[in-house]
Amino acid sequence: MRKIIHNIRRQPEHIKRHILHVATIVSAFILVFLWVYSLGTNFSDTSVQTKVDQDLKPFSALKANLIDGYYSLGETQ
Repeated sequence: MRKIIHNIRRQPEHIKRHILHVATIVSAFILVFLWVYSLGTNFSDTSVQTKVDQDLKPFSALKANLIDGYYSLGETQ
């Protein structure tokens, strides 16, 4: 590992940036894959599904209020 790091340090700046970008993109893909995989296992559990439904109830009420307010604005014009 020390040889690899020493070799990268001797490279020109544009090569170092290229290596940095590739390493960042690969790391991001790994993180996104792990996140999506964990979502699939979490949402398959029924207790998690009921908790998500409970958490989303206030947003559905807010959505209904916004839609009603929008329609009431259209009626006054």
